[in-house]
Amino acid sequence: MYFMALATDYDGTLAHDGLVTASTLSALKKLKKSGRKLILVTGRELPDLKEVFPEVGLFDKVVAENGALIYTPASEEEQTTSPSPSADFVDRLKKRGVKPLSVGRSIVATWEPHQATVLDVIKELGLELEIIFNKGAVMILPSGINKATGLAAALKDLRLSPHNVVGIGDAENDHAFLRASGCSIAVANALPAVKETADLVTREARGKGVEELIGKLIKQDHLIARKRLRGVLLGTANGKKVYLSPVETVLIAGSSGIGKSTLATALTERLAEQGLQFCIFDPEGDYDGLEGAVPLGDGSTTPSKEQLLELIEKPGTNIVVNGLALKVDERPDFFAELLPGLGSVRYRTARPHWLIIDEAHHLLPRRREDTRAVLSLELPGTVLITVHPEAISTGVLRLVTAVIALGPKAKSVIKTFCKEAGLEAPKSIPSPKGDRVLLWRPQDGKKPFTVKAIEPQQSLKRHSRKYAEGELDEAGSFYFTGPEKAMNLRAHNLIIFAQMAEGIDDKTWEYHLRAGDYSKWFRQQIRDKELARETAEAEKDKRLSPEDSRKRVLEAVRRRYTAPATAPER
Repeated sequence: MYFMALATDYDGTLAHDGLVTASTLSALKKLKKSGRKLILVTGRELPDLKEVFPEVGLFDKVVAENGALIYTPASEEEQTTSPSPSADFVDRLKKRGVKPLSVGRSIVATWEPHQATVLDVIKELGLELEIIFNKGAVMILPSGINKATGLAAALKDLRLSPHNVVGIGDAENDHAFLRASGCSIAVANALPAVKETADLVTREARGKGVEELIGKLIKQDHLIARKRLRGVLLGTANGKKVYLSPVETVLIAGSSGIGKSTLATALTERLAEQGLQFCIFDPEGDYDGLEGAVPLGDGSTTPSKEQLLELIEKPGTNIVVNGLALKVDERPDFFAELLPGLGSVRYRTARPHWLIIDEAHHLLPRRREDTRAVLSLELPGTVLITVHPEAISTGVLRLVTAVIALGPKAKSVIKTFCKEAGLEAPKSIPSPKGDRVLLWRPQDGKKPFTVKAIEPQQSLKRHSRKYAEGELDEAGSFYFTGPEKAMNLRAHNLIIFAQMAEGIDDKTWEYHLRAGDYSKWFRQQIRDKELARETAEAEKDKRLSPEDSRKRVLEAVRRRYTAPATAPER
């Protein structure tokens, strides 16, 4: 499920002439049984609401008095979000002949045409009050208090995000909470202004319209999210913006160092701008220092499952789970242990909205038979990033709804994906050039096309500890073989590389030096262009002895990665 709660207005939406029909009540019960929350958002005062609607206990939260009072039916707890009305204000309204006049915990209400008198009294007393209209009703509340602020308070208690709420209403005072909802619906009898700004308008009026919406939510939750929600911006194609749906499972793949992490970083910036929660599983520390996210774990500390689940419960908190302290063969089991708890949170709250799994071939490897079971049957709002799509669990690949391929091997990425997922490869696949990426949605029946991808505002610092002390996988490691391939010494980080380089014979050292193997490894796997450039100069300088070239290369490595930090000047 993507939409975890229904927030509905009462009069003119849920109710007709103050009454809710039996069929509408039945629909509400059915929606609640699906695991979703019910929130009633009304301008009525609570005693009045309880009298006219005895079934109020069906709702998880009630936002009454147009946002000024939050009521929890299960505990009967009442929480005001604004101060009580001024006695002087109420007295002056009475003296000015404002009738009828109703005074709640925070709200003061009357009817048109008394709004002019109300405004005069507000000005006379110099009060910070606002007038809100609702089909002839005139409601007076402290500035900044409305149905949107009340809904936000209710959602905070429920630990839900407004992005996962469908709001439905009919009148002027519903605008605020409808705009604050992830998807806004107007009933057929709504005012024209409400219909104009709503994402959808029901065919039926009032309670029947609510029943219609509930039926769609239960049967077509993801379809509504896919078609009606804008999603996260990926880039532009033919002058039009291209978005990723909030319920997509995305595969980002391409050769090493081609910009996969850069694209993912840009996507996280857009998610943060929209208030969408994300969690990154970062096995190799590539997202160290990511803005707007809380780091969990580092090169020497393993992230804690308990800490992760505690942080994720806070809708406004984004998390980077750094697995650099784990050995490569420990990562799949660690990730598998986290998934059930994470899946439980997503089932209850649909958060984090996006789960970004870097080095997915490590965390969801093909060899693990339980990956599909651990991950469950759906992965909405998930990004899988990999160099090796063929090494990811086949069951997971079959859940992918969008493939983003980068670099000169983009065509082969799509062909490999199709082979592993059991799909027929598209006949025509364009080649992305420059800053463009290739996007293909297998289920759309359309050809792949190129997109000019968004770029990040921030530039992530290279994680020096990852390359100095971490454990690169076999494909990313350096191998000292010598000219006759008589050895196969694997260096899985720069410290091991330096130790091996000092111990090998001159012939082996020079063989890799003159072949340009060192600079190639630094450029492609360590992703350090400056180190690669400095090393390439040593590789090309034939005047250097094996001792001198070895000294120059290792000094460049240690200066950048393994030298102790310099003490600050005093």
